[in-house]
Amino acid sequence: MTPPKTALSRRNMLIGAAVSAAGAGLAAVQASANAATPAAAGKSSVVANGGGYIVVADGTRIHYKDWGTGPAVVFSHGWPLQGDAWEDQMFFLAAHGYRVIAHDRRGHGLSSQPWGGNDMDTYADDLATLLNTLDIKNAMLVGHSTGGGEVARYIGRHGTKRVARAVLVGAVPPQMVKSATNPNGLPMSVFDGIRSGVQADRSQFFKDLSTPFYGYNRPGAKPSQGVRDTFWAQGMQCGLKNAYDCIKQFSETDFTADLKKFDVPTLVVHGSDDQIVPIDTAGKASAKIIKNAKLIVYEGAPHGLPTTHKDRLNADLLAFAKG
Repeated sequence: MTPPKTALSRRNMLIGAAVSAAGAGLAAVQASANAATPAAAGKSSVVANGGGYIVVADGTRIHYKDWGTGPAVVFSHGWPLQGDAWEDQMFFLAAHGYRVIAHDRRGHGLSSQPWGGNDMDTYADDLATLLNTLDIKNAMLVGHSTGGGEVARYIGRHGTKRVARAVLVGAVPPQMVKSATNPNGLPMSVFDGIRSGVQADRSQFFKDLSTPFYGYNRPGAKPSQGVRDTFWAQGMQCGLKNAYDCIKQFSETDFTADLKKFDVPTLVVHGSDDQIVPIDTAGKASAKIIKNAKLIVYEGAPHGLPTTHKDRLNADLLAFAKG
C-alpha cells in the first residue's frame, strides 16, 4: 500500500530538518576545532571568554587562562599540576583589579604533550612566547615549586623588559639535588625514587604524594579529600613522558646564575615545614642570592601553601603587587 502524499511530505520535512540540524552540529564542532587550533607559532587562539591557546616554535599548543583587567600577574605552576592550581590566587586578584594569567606548562593540563622540549630552557621560552603574544608589560611573575624555576630561567634567558616584580613560592631554585656546588641538597636517590614511582604506578604515586605535599601527615592537620582528589586529577592530566622528563628539570637544574640576574623587586615565600622543597636549601638560599629579595617564612606551612594558606598568600601577593 502506498502511503498518502501528505504522509510522504511530512516524512521528507522531518528528514530534511534532521539533516539540517546534524549539519549545523557538525559545522559547530568543526568551528570549535578550528578555533582551538592556531595556524602559526606565536598566534593566540581564544577558545572561550578569558582563555585560549598559543602555538610555540615547535608547534606545541600551550593553554592559558586570562581573567580580569588591570596590571598583569602571570602564574607558573608546580609539578605535576596545571594553571588551575593557582585558581584561589587568580580569583582573589582578579576581583581586586588585576589581570591574571596562568598557562599549563607543555605536557601538563590542557596543553599538548610533546615527546621533546621537556626542559627548563624550553619551559622559559614557552613563557616568553606567551608574554610576547599577549603583549604583557610590567607583569608580576609568580612561580610555585617548578614554576619558580621556570620564572627564574625566564629572567635568566629573557631579562625583565616585560617584568616589574617577581615572586617565588616554595620554589625549587637555586638547586635541589646534592652536588659538588650544592653539598646540602637532596641525594639523587630521592629523585630516582620519584621517577620509579611515576613509572611504576603514577596514579597511586600522585595520590600518595598529595599527603606530604599539603602537610596532611602532620599532627593536627585536617586533610581535605577534595584537595587530594584535585591534586590527583591534575597530575593525571600530565603526560607520562612529560611528567617523567620534568623530574630531572626541577631537581637537577642549577638556577644560581639566573637568580643573579634578577633586577626587579622580588618576594620569596616558603613554608618552614615544606617536605617537598626544603626551605634551607631553597627559599632561604634563593633570598640570599637575589639582590634585595624579601623573604617571608610561613611557620609550619607545607609545600602546597597556595592552597592550605591561601588567604595569607593572597594578602601578601596583593600587598606586594601594590608596592
